[in-house]
This record gives sequence, structure tokens and C-alpha cells, in this order.
Amino acid sequence: MNSKYVILASTLLISVTTFAQKDQIKAAEKALKSGKSQEAVTLLAEAESLISNAPDAEKAQFYFVKGNTFLDLANKSVDTDKNLSQAATAYQDLIAVEKASGKLKFTTQAAASITDIKYKFINSAIADSKAEKHADGARKLYDAYKLDKKDTINLYYAASTYVNAKDYDKALELYSNLKTLNYSGKGTSYYAVNKLTSQEDYFTSLQERDKMVKMGTHEKPRTEVVPSKRGEIYKNMALILVEKGKIDEAKKAIADARVANPEDGSLLLTEANLYLETKDFDTYKKLIAEVLEKNPNDADLIFNLGVISANAKNFVDAEKYYKRVIEINPKYLNGYINLAAMKLDNEKEIIDEMNKLGTTPKEQKRYDELKKKREDIFRSAIPFLEKGVELDPKNTDVSKTLLGVYNALEMTAEAKALKAKM
Repeated sequence: MNSKYVILASTLLISVTTFAQKDQIKAAEKALKSGKSQEAVTLLAEAESLISNAPDAEKAQFYFVKGNTFLDLANKSVDTDKNLSQAATAYQDLIAVEKASGKLKFTTQAAASITDIKYKFINSAIADSKAEKHADGARKLYDAYKLDKKDTINLYYAASTYVNAKDYDKALELYSNLKTLNYSGKGTSYYAVNKLTSQEDYFTSLQERDKMVKMGTHEKPRTEVVPSKRGEIYKNMALILVEKGKIDEAKKAIADARVANPEDGSLLLTEANLYLETKDFDTYKKLIAEVLEKNPNDADLIFNLGVISANAKNFVDAEKYYKRVIEINPKYLNGYINLAAMKLDNEKEIIDEMNKLGTTPKEQKRYDELKKKREDIFRSAIPFLEKGVELDPKNTDVSKTLLGVYNALEMTAEAKALKAKM
């Protein structure tokens, strides 16, 4: 007989608790609507310890109010990053509860809020990167990826930003994830100029972009082919492993990548660069020969060979590759720019020596020799700089460099004509 009363009392206790819990959720919702978000947080905290035993509908409502509360605080710039993360977690808990119960009351709104939070993380990460707060930016990009794992580009950007933050362990972890996912990033991007803002907007599909152009809100549609990022991913993995002294792992990472992606020619170039970094010049030359055999007229690939050679101070090969690039494609701007830059780099050593010379006849003779050598360097760079200006008249860096060369050589007429165009 007593046991029946115990059961009845327990049932009554659960009922009272449930009603109290419901009241706290309703009170929190009311506080939120009145703009009292902090009060809502306190009320929700009181209800949270009992929510695990609540019915699914009540759990869903609790997580919905909780998500809205933390999002409201974030929107008010109150501990933004922490509150965005807590809001996202609450919404994800809500979606999980409703998915298990099969009753979807708040899921659509929660999913929309998660998307909103994702873009808040991305925009905040962009601002952090501009302010050179790379560690914060990388973390936010990774948070954005975790909210929507189908949007793999955010995982790629997070890894790259961790490299900028010099957090190589975390970067390597994320690059490894990308490798496991066999991420390439290859695709097509669609752009059009917004008539209202005069800024170029990005569209996820051709249909979406063309629809906005047809509606008249956008103009000047542009399509851009996005190349594969696998080469860069595996290259960065390898360089991080080299930095950590794990040379064999680095070589294996590249070899595995080539086996998994035989069609990606950039990986062969990455492997060659790895052997160059580790000063294995015989293997490097063998791989370069393989690169050229497979792609004798690939201007981008040959340009990259020029960059690799220049970085290795092998200027003879670098010049050969750059000249081959502009032979294949006479409008390849960076080929001319890099040739000019490589030649002008030699000026610094000459200037340093000139500045150290005294006024003795012997030193004056050496000064004149160096002056002529410097002028010869300037003259050798002029054709490439002039072609660069011709191909891209709006490139102020190239124009300013050419103007400086003209002035150094006292080519007054040429300098005056160029200045008039700038």
C-alpha cells in the first residue's frame, strides 16, 4: 500500500518539475522578446539541468530559445565569438532532437540561423585576416566548416590561414583532413557587377547569376575557372613535414598524392620542388625533365618552373623558363614582370659596393665600372617592363618601376611620355 503512495508522490514530483521547467522556458522566451537576453540566459541555465528528462517537444523549444538568446547576444556584440558558438551548438542540439522524434517544428528556422552564424564566422575571419589576426581567423573559418561540412572550401581556407598564423600542427591536421576527403577545389565561379553597389558579386551557380542579370540588378557577367588546389595542399603538407624534420613522411605524402591523382600535373611540380628544398638536385632534375616531357607547352607549368629556379638562385634556368613562357604565350604578363624583376635584383649588390668606395683614382675607376654595369642592368630590363606596361597599362607597380629605370638612365623623353599616361 505504501509503495503506491511512493509512486504517486514521485509522479507528482515529476509533474511539478515539468511545469516549473516549462514556466522557466516561457519566462526566458518572454525576457528575450523584451530585449533582456542576459535574464533569459539565467532562466535557461536554471532549466538546463532538468531538460534531459523532458519530452522531445519541450527539449526542442528549450534549445530553440537558447539558440535565439545566444544569437541575440552575439548580434549585440556581447562576447560575440563565444555566443555565436553556443547559439550554433543549441541549434544543432535542436535539429538532432527533432530528427530523432520525427516532428520538425523549429528545424527550418534553426537551419537558417546556423547558416547566418556560418557567414558571420566567415566575415569575421576575413576581418581578422586583414588585421593580421590569423589565429583567430583560422579558428572561425574552421568553426564555419564544422557548421556546414559540405562547404569544404572553408576547411581549405582554415588550413591556409593556420599556415599564416604559423600554427603548422593545426594546419597539417586540416590539410590531412582535406587529403582524406580527396578535396580538389576545382570548379567554376560566377560573377556579375551589382548595379547598386558597383561591386562584383559572387554567385554559386550559372542559373542564379544569369537570373539576376536578366532581372536587371546586375551586369557584366564573368565566369572564372577555378583550378585544382590539390597541388598546393600537398605541397604545404610536404613543406610543413620538412620544417618538422620529417623528410621521409613529406616524400611519401607527395608520392601518395600522385598515385591518388595521376591527372593532376601540379603534384609532379610539387614533388620536384620538395626535392629541390631538400637539395636532392639529381632527383629534382629528373622530375623536371618528366614535367617538361608531359607538358612541353604548358605556360603556367613552365612559369612555375621559372619561379622554383629563381627561388633556388638558379637564375640561368629561371631566365630560360620565363623566356620559354613568353615564347609560348606572348601575352603572359607575369613572365615579363618576373624577368625584369630578376634582372633588377642584381642592382642591390652593385649599389652596396658603390656606396663603400672612396675617392682614390683606383676606387673612382671601379665606381665608373659599376655605374656602367648598373646602367646595363637597367637597359636589359626595359624591354620586359615596357611589354608589361603595354599588356597592363593599369598596373601601377610596373609603370612606376619602368619610370624609375627611365629616370636612372636620364631617358627624359621616355619618362615624360610614360608619366603622362599614368
